Amino acid sequence: LLDAGHRVIATDASPAMLDLARSYAPEAVEHRVLALPDDPLPDCDALVSTGHALSYLPDRPTLEAALVACARALRPGGVLALDLEDLSTRDAQMARPPTPWLGDEWALITERVSDAPDHFARVMTIFSRRPDGTYDREVERHDNVLVDVEGVVRPLLEAEGLEVDVRLSFGDETNMEGLMVVVAHRPAA
Repeated sequence: LLDAGHRVIATDASPAMLDLARSYAPEAVEHRVLALPDDPLPDCDALVSTGHALSYLPDRPTLEAALVACARALRPGGVLALDLEDLSTRDAQMARPPTPWLGDEWALITERVSDAPDHFARVMTIFSRRPDGTYDREVERHDNVLVDVEGVVRPLLEAEGLEVDVRLSFGDETNMEGLMVVVAHRPAA
C-alpha cells in the first residue's frame, strides 16, 4: 500500500506486532495499538487485514462486532479486504496429521485440535537448543473462531451497506483449506 502511494496507519492489538510492523513499514503515518471491536477505527478509504487476524478474536459475537466496526469505518467508495477462517476449516485441518519442522537448533511440531464446530486451534510445541546442548520446550496455542463466511459475513456486511464478494484468494495465491477472502466496497456517494 505504501509503495502505491497510500497513506497507511498500521494497527494491531499487540505492541510486539506493531514493533515488527515498524521494521517492515517505517513510512506508515502511524503505528497504533488497536483492539477490535472496542477501539475506534479511523475513517478510511481502505481497510486491509491478512493472516486471518479477525479469526483470532475469542468468539463469533466479537468477530461480528469487529466486522461491523470495519464496515462503518469505510468512507464512500472505500474497500474492505480481509481473510477469515470459514467453518470448513475445521474438517479440512483436523484431517491433517501433526506437522513437524526441523532446523539445526530447533524443532517445531504443530498439532490441530478443535473444541467445537466453530473452533479450531493450532498447538505448537517448540524445542530450542541451549548452548549447553539441552533443549527448552515451549507450547503455543493459537485459537481461531470459525464463521460461515457466506451465510453470516456476507449478509452482515451487506446490512452495513457494502457490496460483498467472497472468494478463495486475493489473487493467484493458494490459501489453506477453509480460508476465505472477503472484498467489500462501500458505494460512492
